[in-house]
Amino acid sequence: MSVKGLFKIRFISHYTSIFKKDGLKGVFKEGGWKVLFYFFMFYLIRDTILYIIIPYLIVKGIIVK
Repeated sequence: MSVKGLFKIRFISHYTSIFKKDGLKGVFKEGGWKVLFYFFMFYLIRDTILYIIIPYLIVKGIIVK
């Protein structure tokens, strides 16, 4: 298994192959709004950690002293 394959989730790779074959319409036809919800939640959680929690902890001196 390559390093690139370590970070791919089976769910994501399934919809990636559908996107390559049928485009965005195919993804929504296959997965429905579930795919859009997961996509939104992933970026919401990631950006909250990166841009709110980590800077807050740095300012408070908890992470870097």
